[in-house]
Amino acid sequence: MSDDAEAAAETKYSRVLLKISGEALMGDQGYGLHPPTVERIAKEVKSVHDLGVEICMVIGGGNIFRGLAGSAQGMERTTADYMGMLATVMNALAMQSKLEELGVYCRVITAIRMDEVAEPYIRRRAVRHLEKKRVCIFAAGTGNPYFTTDTAATLRANEMNCEAIFKGTKVDGVYDCDPRKNDDARRYDRVSYDEVLQKHLNVMDASAIALARDNNLPIIVFSLDEPGGFRGILAGKGTYSIVHS
Repeated sequence: MSDDAEAAAETKYSRVLLKISGEALMGDQGYGLHPPTVERIAKEVKSVHDLGVEICMVIGGGNIFRGLAGSAQGMERTTADYMGMLATVMNALAMQSKLEELGVYCRVITAIRMDEVAEPYIRRRAVRHLEKKRVCIFAAGTGNPYFTTDTAATLRANEMNCEAIFKGTKVDGVYDCDPRKNDDARRYDRVSYDEVLQKHLNVMDASAIALARDNNLPIIVFSLDEPGGFRGILAGKGTYSIVHS
C-alpha cells in the first residue's frame, strides 16, 4: 500500500473546515501577504486534499484590515466591518491562486455578491463543489457586520456538514494563557465548550463556541507552523487540543 493510500485509510475525517487568521498569511511581515507563507499553507492544504478529504476554508482579514480596530479609531463600526469583509476576499483570492498553481481545483464563495470576482454563497452549490473535490474558500464572513470570521467559520462548517473545525494557530493547542509569554502556561489536551467560555480561553469568540456547542461540532486547535501538522492530525497524530462536549 502506498503512503497516501495508507494515510487515507487512517484518516478520521472526510469533510473538514480549516480556519486560519489573516495574520497567518503575512509571515514575519507586519502587514499584507507574504507569498512564501501563502504557498506553504497552500501546500499543507494540498497534502490533505490529496488524501481525498473534502476541505472548506475560512481566512480572516486582519493582515489587511480589522473592522474592530478601525471602529476603535473612530470609524463607523458597520463600515469598518464591511471593509474587513473585503479584506477576507483578497486573502481568499490569494489562496485560490496558489492552490490552483499546485493543481487543486478551488472556488472562492462570498457572502457579499461580487459576481465578477467570486461565486455568491448558495449552500447546495457549495456542497456540490465539495462533492467534486474542489476546495471551497468562504469569504466575506457571514455578510453581516458585528460577526467575526470565527462565527462565519462555525456557521459554514455546520451548513456544509463538516465533521470538525481545524483552527490553525501559532501554538500547538489551547492554553490558559499565551505560552509564548508565560513559561508556566497550562496546556489542555481536551477541553469542553463550557470551560472555554467560562475561563475565557482564547480559542474562538463566544458566539462561535456556542454555535459549535449547540451542534456538537468539535474544534481542533493545532500549530499551522508545524510542517505536515494538518495532515498528521487528520490521521490522529501530532500535537493538538480538541474542544468538545
